[in-house]
Amino acid sequence: MKITSMDIFQLQWFGLMPAWHPVVIRVNTDSGISGFGEAGLAYGSGQLGAVGSLKDLSQKIIGWDPMRTEAIWDHLYQDTFWGKGGGVVFYSAVSAIDTALWDIKGKYFKVPVYQLLGGQTRSRIRAYASQLQFGWEDHVKFLTTPDEYANAATKAVSEGYTAVKVDPFMIQEDGQLGIHDKQLLSQSEMGLFFDRVAAIRKAVGDTTDIILECHARLNVNSAIQFADKVKALNIYYMEEPNSPKNPELTKRIGAKTSIPLASGERLTTRYGFRPFLKNRSLSVVQPDLGICGGITEGKKISDMAATEDVSVQFHVCGSPIATAAALQLEAVIPNALIHEHHEISLKTPNIDSGEYRHEPKNGWFEIPNRPGIGQELSESAIEQAKIETIQ
Repeated sequence: MKITSMDIFQLQWFGLMPAWHPVVIRVNTDSGISGFGEAGLAYGSGQLGAVGSLKDLSQKIIGWDPMRTEAIWDHLYQDTFWGKGGGVVFYSAVSAIDTALWDIKGKYFKVPVYQLLGGQTRSRIRAYASQLQFGWEDHVKFLTTPDEYANAATKAVSEGYTAVKVDPFMIQEDGQLGIHDKQLLSQSEMGLFFDRVAAIRKAVGDTTDIILECHARLNVNSAIQFADKVKALNIYYMEEPNSPKNPELTKRIGAKTSIPLASGERLTTRYGFRPFLKNRSLSVVQPDLGICGGITEGKKISDMAATEDVSVQFHVCGSPIATAAALQLEAVIPNALIHEHHEISLKTPNIDSGEYRHEPKNGWFEIPNRPGIGQELSESAIEQAKIETIQ
């Protein structure tokens, strides 16, 4: 079996978020089996870079046997020059290719990918309702008042979720997106952000876990400030309290708080995670399988984390392809903690872009047992996408 071509789909879902632009690929073979993967840059800036990298890297793998996932990954690392220094744009392309190859491999053997990675350690996984600052509905809202945050959390809990995540810093009191890298928080800011989290705790009670999302909007000083302020609210873990560029600074925050720290959605490869595992600054690592290097690398990162008693929560913010890939690896690794169900996954255009509808029930995801990753793009998503084919 040989790789013959790659289709690059820029999905067209306007109106979901100010900037929402998933990039999905389909790797085709001479046997008629195709596999899907996603570059994890559906948000922020960089999707066109991912498209460019995919065009470049596709030329490196056409003619290869798709079953040789390890050899292909190493080829892209060793023989592209930038593999040994590439960041999220380069590795989003590697990730998409790697996931698509695992999808092909599972379809060839007619088994879910998890069977090829060691089999299940679980048949379902708890999910959390993610990014409540945008509401928990079929359309995006920018929430401002503590009551709005409480109502969003209450709605999620009413659907069976026992854990929620919120970024209380992202949206300012006037409804505008806030600035990054807060220095010291003023008492006014501290009060607004705290009140939002406190309102959620009051609304959901003591038995629901609250994950505090920071999106690296704080620095060491303000992160320590706010961690001390919310300590009594029993935070499950604090995500991306500062920029992941300096692991020693993350360690400094951890030394000042008993709240477990999490990070990793902007990190690539096992080499990017190694410093955080070596200094044990994180209790939870959050690789994104659309950025870190795909399923091949995600498994290695997870195994490395296990040697340091570090849990894994894959970052998931993309199309149903991204969700499917994460569920396959979550089924396998013993240190998988919880699954991220992003509010973008509630949106009808997002749901409809997948061939199969697969959502949590009562706050839990059942692991799908279809061959491969268990998901493909729907015909409607493909018809609406901007498509480029590399042969």
